[in-house]
Amino acid sequence: METREIFLDDKWSEVLSILPADLEESARTCGAVERLRKVPSAASLLRMMLAYALSDLSLKDTAAWAKADDIAHLSGQAFHYRLRNGEKWLEHLLGQLLFQRRPGNPTDLPLRIVDGSVVTGPGSQGTDWVAHMVIDPVAGQFTSVEITDARGAETFMRHTVNAGEVVLGDRMYATARGIEFVVNRGAYPVVRVNPRILKICDLNNKRIHLESFEGLVAEKGVISLDVLIPTPPDMTGKKSKAWDLKEATSWIPARIVGGRTKKGVIWVLTTLSRKQLSDKAVLKLYRWRWQVELLFKRLKSLLHLDALPTKDGPISKTWLLGKLLAAAIAQILVKPADLFSPWGRDPQPRVGLKSERLVKIPRSLVGTQSSDPGKRGLASHNQ
Repeated sequence: METREIFLDDKWSEVLSILPADLEESARTCGAVERLRKVPSAASLLRMMLAYALSDLSLKDTAAWAKADDIAHLSGQAFHYRLRNGEKWLEHLLGQLLFQRRPGNPTDLPLRIVDGSVVTGPGSQGTDWVAHMVIDPVAGQFTSVEITDARGAETFMRHTVNAGEVVLGDRMYATARGIEFVVNRGAYPVVRVNPRILKICDLNNKRIHLESFEGLVAEKGVISLDVLIPTPPDMTGKKSKAWDLKEATSWIPARIVGGRTKKGVIWVLTTLSRKQLSDKAVLKLYRWRWQVELLFKRLKSLLHLDALPTKDGPISKTWLLGKLLAAAIAQILVKPADLFSPWGRDPQPRVGLKSERLVKIPRSLVGTQSSDPGKRGLASHNQ
């Protein structure tokens, strides 16, 4: 969706037809609108919010444009107040839009990819916000999003996982607790291994190191290892984070597939059986994770998600949600191209996949200041 579609009446009508029909009711329920003073409708307020998020206009200039086109008669300061109160409303609209537009394609296994992208504001010395996303690589669209501050960890435990799903993640997601979280829900992780973080054992519960197996990986071949992943005990409140294998609370059977690339050997872990997915197909499937990188690139290059006007202001979250709502609308209007990875287009791995929408609408898509499920025990997730 282009910025001009917000400003042109005929284009805005098309955009409005895609949005949930309960704009007026949801705006009042979420506290974005108490009374329609100087704003004729909730749709008019939403149009201003999207115009501010998608354009280079300041608050004052956005209010001036709305007044000139008889959309609303707000001052820049009054519009700022409305934006501060619009955060929960935009969360609601984004969640509803993603949920209502989920397609279905009845094949064997639903595939999802999880990843996080950093968003920084002007003058930032590090991470200000993290957008944690779930995408459907078959449809090339994101199906769930949660925004947290810099302390929001990238973990499988942040997302909703259903039985039978295949969930792809990079090395940040290769933790024993995260893998156990996916397995306990009847789903299958496919995640790149970071040998320095994840403890890996053979079938006799003895520690092994993947570096010692790298010489066995042929230039164009693959090897696979049947392994056990020990889950660490609860380390809350302990100064030392070191733990012994005897303290493991569970052992997760898994398979690790190694393949050689131009930069060396990569290792990918999965709990899918060889009957479900061959060793070579595991590596091909992991390449599909590149689709989430392309999504982030589109969001930042086309919608300028990384052009945060203020890093910690009271309307920065609203601005981010406005961008993401626009992206959700755009992916409905535009069908992406075919799947491909940095290594070229791959045929579909020999495993049935389906384009299935899965949306998580948490109590707050923005999260709390200390939102970090990685620091919580698994007990809270298994209840």
